[in-house]
Amino acid sequence: MKSIAIPQSEKAMDECGVFGFYNNDGFDSIAVTHDALYGLQHRGQISAGITVNDGGNFSTVKELGMVSEVFPPKVIAKMHSGKITVGHVRYTTNQSLDRAANQPLVLRYKEGSLAIAANGAITNFPEIRKELERGGAIFQSNSNAELMGYVIATERCSTDNLEDAVLNAMEKLKGAYSTVICAPSRLIGFRDSFGFRPLCIGKLGNSYMITSESCVIDSVGGEFVRDVAPGEMVVIDEDGFHSYHQKTVSEKTSLCIFEYVYVARPDSVIDGVSVHSARIKAGELLYQEYPIEADMVCGVPDSGVIAAEGYAKASGIPFGMGFMKNKYIGRKVGTGVAKKKRLMQTKLTALKSNVEGKRIIVIDDSIVRGETTKHIVRLLREAGATEVHILISSPPFIAPCYFGIDIHDREELIATKLSVEEIQASIGADSLGYLSVESLHKSVESAGISLCDGCFTEQYAAEVPTTFFVDKYANKIKNK
Repeated sequence: MKSIAIPQSEKAMDECGVFGFYNNDGFDSIAVTHDALYGLQHRGQISAGITVNDGGNFSTVKELGMVSEVFPPKVIAKMHSGKITVGHVRYTTNQSLDRAANQPLVLRYKEGSLAIAANGAITNFPEIRKELERGGAIFQSNSNAELMGYVIATERCSTDNLEDAVLNAMEKLKGAYSTVICAPSRLIGFRDSFGFRPLCIGKLGNSYMITSESCVIDSVGGEFVRDVAPGEMVVIDEDGFHSYHQKTVSEKTSLCIFEYVYVARPDSVIDGVSVHSARIKAGELLYQEYPIEADMVCGVPDSGVIAAEGYAKASGIPFGMGFMKNKYIGRKVGTGVAKKKRLMQTKLTALKSNVEGKRIIVIDDSIVRGETTKHIVRLLREAGATEVHILISSPPFIAPCYFGIDIHDREELIATKLSVEEIQASIGADSLGYLSVESLHKSVESAGISLCDGCFTEQYAAEVPTTFFVDKYANKIKNK
């Protein structure tokens, strides 16, 4: 099957977003799910898909591309509403992507059919896959969803019901997963025992939805009910709502702190904490750590803007627009280095009338490889800024992520090779500062839950893989 090259991003990216809908009110479930995927588009732009269960018959549309590309009006018009619908948007951590890994993934096995859409990363993937292959399983992709589907189907063959099969599978699957399943008669959602990736429940009339972020529930006119707890499985069927918990629970939760920094949409609330409020607080704490004299504070669109507002509020320095972002650039403009350079040049331009002759503080959420930050400094210099100070609303990336964020190759992380002073010189800024790990935790302290900061500290609450990715993650890993 043909694959396409995936350009490396200058931002750390999440793998995907999931949505499930149980229709009790005669809604157009395709329309609801389609709108929900637009609300999740920030979590994945490589592929999109919808599976609908209409009276036990599963039909799926999925393809590489954005939601608008995969589901133009003529495609939506041909799809039929159903009782249960699941949707998925995907980002890949691989440098190539084949269509076999697109989700939702529909499995037809001895006990029936199910469609699965997952977000996260299974850390014992190679061990489980090898065991399944010994039993005759044939894999079409390297996706976590396919592996999870096989484990659930295998467990179902030795249990009385699908609920027990999923709970048994959760005991075997290690790592991060927030997942929705469309079964013939019910919608199932479940979250790993650490709660690495978000998952929440909403209602639309008498209908239920399970999705990655609460902003999706708001966008379709629904009402937020609550988050799915770490280690919890929720089931919606004709009898209503049911909750189950896996037998083995983690000593503490480990929600990814980078959800608040960058991944989640600002209008989402995750495990009781407003993403927008957390980013405002991060900006205020940045001022406490780096009280710089300047004429204007601006954020890098879109991820740095809210933290910049927080810094401006705390400092009293005016907040202004430093950049204009072009949101209408095609994704397929050239290839390789030429494509990256062209995209950077056309995606962001400095607002000369606002920055000329001024000392500018620029706030962004992170620096991964450094090329985009260097480009931003150059844009402001060329537009006449007299000083350019770069502040980052998170600590330096020094370690890979094993739990669903695309920070895999340690050698690509500029902070592992250069000191802060050396990075400052490399990007050409007058100063450079990163938010401390302590302040980052303070920005979300109202969560009342434990957070994973392994990409900033190299300390992980959960077991990390010892095989499969060992060549990429060659340095020693510390476990809490």
